[in-house]
Formats: sequence, structure tokens, C-alpha cells
Amino acid sequence: MIGIDGCLQRIMDIPGARSVTLVDGASGLAVAGAGRQDPLDQHEDAAASTDVVRAVLGCPALAGGRDDDDISEIIVCGTRGYHLMNLVKGDFDGRLFVHVLFDDETGNLGMARFRLRGILAEFTEGGHER
Repeated sequence: MIGIDGCLQRIMDIPGARSVTLVDGASGLAVAGAGRQDPLDQHEDAAASTDVVRAVLGCPALAGGRDDDDISEIIVCGTRGYHLMNLVKGDFDGRLFVHVLFDDETGNLGMARFRLRGILAEFTEGGHER
């Protein structure tokens, strides 16, 4: 079991990670953040990434399909890096997700996805103290 700060630190230890924000998707507010946050601070990042998550989840073409096939991850690739947005499973008042920005030169998309899923699975196993 790891707390929020431990979870964010372990995510920042993934090679290529530049920043991570834990977001309350219901309100669009940042719960916590770590790493380099420029040019956006964690609150601007939370609001903008919430818009992306809501747009994807609200799109029938993307969210449709079988009842047991929920969207759990969104990947946005840029020319200098990539963004992973993973919905956090568990008993939470709102729908939490993490937005992690990775550098394309020092990060590896496959490894980042694998490590991020493992860290989030450990985070959701128990309590969530800071």
C-alpha cells in the first residue's frame, strides 16, 4: 500500500517522466502534483486534462462498444513527448485520474504504461494517506 505522495514519487521515478498530476475528474481540480510543471502549474494542467478525459469519455465512438470495455487509459503523442492519462480504479468520491507527461528521448511508451499500471494498482489496493 502506498499513499498519494509515494505514488507520485514512484511515477516520477519512471524513466522520462517530467511531471505528474493526480486529478479529481469530477471537479477538474488537482489533488496533488510532482515534477516540473512549467509552462502550466498543476491546477491549469488538471483543468485542461479533465477537458480531454471528459471529451473522450463522452464520445460515443470511443466510449461505445461492449459494456465491459471501459476506457482506462488515454495516450496523446506530441513531437517532443507523450501524455498518459490513466483513470484510477477504486472507491473514491469522484473519478480520479493521473496525467503524466513523458519526454520522448528518455522515456519509453511501453515501459511507462507497464510501470504506471503497476504503481496505480498498488495505490488502489489500500488506504490513500498522503
